[in-house]
Amino acid sequence: MVITFGLAQKLKSAGYKLTPSRLAIVEVLESHSEHLCHNQILENGQKIYPHLSRATVYRTMELLVELHLMRPLYLNDPTQRFVSAAGGHHHLICSNCGATFEFDHCTIDQLAFDLSVKYHFQINNHLLEFQGLCEACQ
Repeated sequence: MVITFGLAQKLKSAGYKLTPSRLAIVEVLESHSEHLCHNQILENGQKIYPHLSRATVYRTMELLVELHLMRPLYLNDPTQRFVSAAGGHHHLICSNCGATFEFDHCTIDQLAFDLSVKYHFQINNHLLEFQGLCEACQ
């Protein structure tokens, strides 16, 4: 499933130029549903724009995180990966073997509403991780 984040429009609205390098990075992020690391973004981005550099990937991802459009994600490995900052994101992570299972079903909306009211806090998104043992490690 490909999710369109509208990153190019959001960058433009924030006053940033849509260079060929940035557009290649945006295309990669919007055309892959998995959590990509810098190297994967670079490799896929160079297929779109061969002049894309590693430094540009790092700077652009830093900018997208700073603008709260993407967020870093660490999944039981030292590699930083990225996920959209919009909406909710959910994982089951095995603390023994590191297997990660992403799930979509989330009934946290009522809790988010209750927390919003109680603490006068506007919740824009959430990240939910459960850690435990997968079936193979039990």
